[in-house]
Amino acid sequence: MAEPTAQVKLKISYFSTIFFDILTRSLHFVKRMIRKAVFVGSYYKLEEIPADRAQVAFGGRSNVGKSSLLNGLVGQKKLARISKTPGRTQAINFFLIDDRYYFVDLPGYGFANAPHEKREEWGRLVDAYLNTATQLRGLIFLLDCRREPNEDDLMLLDWIEKKDVEFLPVLTKADKLSRSQIAKKRDELGKVLKVLPVPFSTISGIGVTEILKWIDKRVSR
Repeated sequence: MAEPTAQVKLKISYFSTIFFDILTRSLHFVKRMIRKAVFVGSYYKLEEIPADRAQVAFGGRSNVGKSSLLNGLVGQKKLARISKTPGRTQAINFFLIDDRYYFVDLPGYGFANAPHEKREEWGRLVDAYLNTATQLRGLIFLLDCRREPNEDDLMLLDWIEKKDVEFLPVLTKADKLSRSQIAKKRDELGKVLKVLPVPFSTISGIGVTEILKWIDKRVSR
């Protein structure tokens, strides 16, 4: 195999520099967007929930990858607890972001490993929060890219549309599908949701910057 010429090497070096610069700028943006994230508390009663700052809620079925998304957005591995057991998030969890606003981790629905009575209790708490949260600026609607929206997903979507809440659909576990499969799924769901979803992967980091930009725009109003 022939050795690359000096001109080819120069071009490779040039484009490598450009790529590195773009990557650095992107990482810098992410770091600048969130400098500090602190767990505030878990709440089981509506009257205990903080209401002093803007809030962005995260909702989706159990085991959709909500904790992984939260950790990925703030650049921490253990801010939100990750469990392989669906339904471990049983309260509404608040995280203070840069002393400016809250991430609100809502209990997952659909596959929670708990008695029916307990699941109904969580449902009432979440419903009450969504109907009374005056500081709610937007909702991150998580969907597993490998699965079709189920009845619970469609119920949450119906609530979002009725309340006219701004939302961003996020396709989690995007690394599990090929680029063409993700693109197809994104287009299909975009027609149903009327909003183009953002693919997210904890492995590649895809989607982080786009999601953070969307959040920052809502909480800065």
